[in-house]
Amino acid sequence: MFTNQDRTDTLVHQGKRKRLVEELIKKGINNPLVLDSIRVVPRHWFFPKDFEQFAYRDAAFPIDHGQTISQPYTVAFQSQLLKIKKGDKVLEIGTGSMYQTAILAALGAKVYTIERQKLLFEKTTAFKNVFGDEFPDVYFSFGDGFEGLPEFAPFDKIIITAAAPKVPEKLWEQLKVKGIMVIPLDESENAQRMLRLTKKKDGL
Repeated sequence: MFTNQDRTDTLVHQGKRKRLVEELIKKGINNPLVLDSIRVVPRHWFFPKDFEQFAYRDAAFPIDHGQTISQPYTVAFQSQLLKIKKGDKVLEIGTGSMYQTAILAALGAKVYTIERQKLLFEKTTAFKNVFGDEFPDVYFSFGDGFEGLPEFAPFDKIIITAAAPKVPEKLWEQLKVKGIMVIPLDESENAQRMLRLTKKKDGL
């Protein structure tokens, strides 16, 4: 969301990220590339300056328009499930704060990300200003994420950042054979399950 205009990244910030990574390891995150990405991307840049002290807690935090910046564990877990390889073409449904977007880009993915909230989408230019040189292969779109981006399909990986009632058919169609989709699925009113699905062949 980039409401924090102070782009400093002090030794204190870096130390907090190191402790966050240690916490994630204790919770089962073991992919070294994912852990390195959490370690190097300054999560506090995605927070308003007045709430920067919450940036390195392993917790979700509310942002604009009823959305949240996801819990670091959730970001790391979904990223680990995706098994990102350098150059993978990844479709992200729900740009939100852009923190997950940055982690995917830090993993070496070519990221296509969709946001349905207009005011959040309008802030994506800030990402390009901050990370444009480091992560040039990030493409932002505005619209209904469950429609996907058929003009750029097929994708190696698809990540859905918010819970869905079922696997969206149009997104499944845009996934490559042997591609991976990670999606939090609503199983009941109070229960969700994180799924990693691999497309065996077209239509399945």
